[in-house]
Amino acid sequence: MKDAAFRLNLSMIAAREAVAERLAYHLVNEAQSEEPEMCEEFECPEDCTGRHDSSHIDCGPDAIYEDLARHGITVEQPDPGPLSPRLTALLGKGETEEKRPPFPDIEEQAPSVLAHFGVDANDTDVLVSTAAVGLVVDAWREGPLDEIHSTDTGPSDGEIFAQSVDLYRRARAALVAARENGPEALHAFVAVASDVDLPWAGNSPFTLRAASGPVTEFVQHIDNRVWFTAEVMREQGWRAALLHRAFSALAKAPTHFGMPEWPATVASAMARLAELDRSDAPKALAYLAAVESALLEAPDRLGADVLHWISLQALLD
Repeated sequence: MKDAAFRLNLSMIAAREAVAERLAYHLVNEAQSEEPEMCEEFECPEDCTGRHDSSHIDCGPDAIYEDLARHGITVEQPDPGPLSPRLTALLGKGETEEKRPPFPDIEEQAPSVLAHFGVDANDTDVLVSTAAVGLVVDAWREGPLDEIHSTDTGPSDGEIFAQSVDLYRRARAALVAARENGPEALHAFVAVASDVDLPWAGNSPFTLRAASGPVTEFVQHIDNRVWFTAEVMREQGWRAALLHRAFSALAKAPTHFGMPEWPATVASAMARLAELDRSDAPKALAYLAAVESALLEAPDRLGADVLHWISLQALLD
């Protein structure tokens, strides 16, 4: 009996799909106007009425909405949204004119600018670290996350701090892998940064799934920014993509974890922390040597709650 019921359900599903498909084609075809001028191109028979029915639906004509209205069904037509950067680029690939690279002079101009801010562009390790900070800032920290952060269900400052450190490591690993495996290696970073069900670093229970605000836009923002870095890699090479994101890091996060200035930032924070009344501070902050070591090597090891207390004191600003 269970097998018979299961087969009957499958048959009913198939029947409903067939009826729905036939109805869709019928509505589209009924909405088509006569176009006798197209008969020659379509090689129609002599008795053709000039109306050419569709056998495949790509996107229905606007007249389908009018036909539905005549049958008492009102459907609001959606406004066309802006094309994503990815789709815009794909459509542009068919153009015959030569495409100009995004940053044609970056290889020549960037090293001297980076050197002015203490970043040696010829030191691959330093360049990768700086670019990783820039990628996290541009793709993850900047944009819709601020609005999510401001909601009642958003992450705390400490949770954002911890997660940014974890994502820095992942961004750095992805950029290193991209040198050998191509820009597709950046997908590993996107997978974690945009995971709505993954609890954040620093022993935080926060997930994007539980947050309010523009979470969908946030995920798309991450994908778009990382895609752009991948495109720069394809068009101008791995090093050019790193130089571009390194510029972002210097402009937006010069003293963040992973930057050359981070040790000096930690030293200043520890001097200020030693002078503070820490009676209400988390117990983990009682041992300053251990705190300094964690901040230098892996701040998320302190936990999101401890990092939140540190953020409230503005010690790392």
